[in-house]
Amino acid sequence: MNSASGGEERPPEPTMAPTGSLPHVTQEAQGDAWVVTVVGAFDLNSVSALSAALESGVRTHSTVVVDASGLTFADSTVLNLLLHFHRKAVLRVASPASPLARVLALTGADRVLDVRPTVADSIGG
Repeated sequence: MNSASGGEERPPEPTMAPTGSLPHVTQEAQGDAWVVTVVGAFDLNSVSALSAALESGVRTHSTVVVDASGLTFADSTVLNLLLHFHRKAVLRVASPASPLARVLALTGADRVLDVRPTVADSIGG
C-alpha cells in the first residue's frame, strides 16, 4: 500500500486478539456444586487459572463441575490437572468440546473421569 507522502509501503497495523478469544475461566456456585467454565485454549502456559478455580471449588464444595463446552484446545497439562482433582473431590466434566473429548478418548481418561453431556446433568447427581 502506498502512502500519500512519498509512495513508501507501510507495515500492517498491529492488531490485538479480541478478549473473548483469550483463555479464561469463570466460576460460580450452582446449587451444591461449584461450576468452573473454561473458554479458549489451555496448556502449560494458561492452566494456572483453571487450577486455582478447581482448588477453590474443592475447598468449598463437595462436587466440582468443569463446563468444557468452550474449550478450544487442551493438552496433557489439562488432562493431568483434571485427573489430579478427580482424586481430591467429586469432579465432573460437562459437555467437553471436541479437543478435550478427543484427548479423553485417546488416553482412556473418559473411562476414569465422570463425563456428562451437560452442566445440568453434572449438577443433578
